[in-house]
Amino acid sequence: MTPVELATLHGAAFDAGRGWSAVEFAQLLEQKGVFLSHNTQAFALIRVTLDEAELLTLATNPAHRRQGHAKTALTKAESIATQNGACEMFLEVAEDNAAARALYTRTGYKQVGRRPGYYATNAAAPVAALVLRKELPLGQAPE
Repeated sequence: MTPVELATLHGAAFDAGRGWSAVEFAQLLEQKGVFLSHNTQAFALIRVTLDEAELLTLATNPAHRRQGHAKTALTKAESIATQNGACEMFLEVAEDNAAARALYTRTGYKQVGRRPGYYATNAAAPVAALVLRKELPLGQAPE
């Protein structure tokens, strides 16, 4: 996927918040340790630093939600993380994002923290971010 395609999908997926621009995606993809996992309807963007990985964002085409596309992109991203030396993955999710929280719970993520008022929304009050963590299977050491 190109940065423009990523920005378009991200903007559609996060209609309640600010989608990332094509320039932001291009800059992220140029950084060391940043990897993209994608399929036709979803993508996951991760950053691997030493033995930790962070899910930067996960987006699914709204017309194709609940069809396994996000889970597929996330599972592939976890595999990429382990292949690049990560033994755990962290992510942040809005406390009120029930669908995403359900996906992360089903795929083995556990809450390890909470950041009150982290996400600004169009609602009256900001929403807390939940910090989730998953232990990844031992991967191959990077070459």
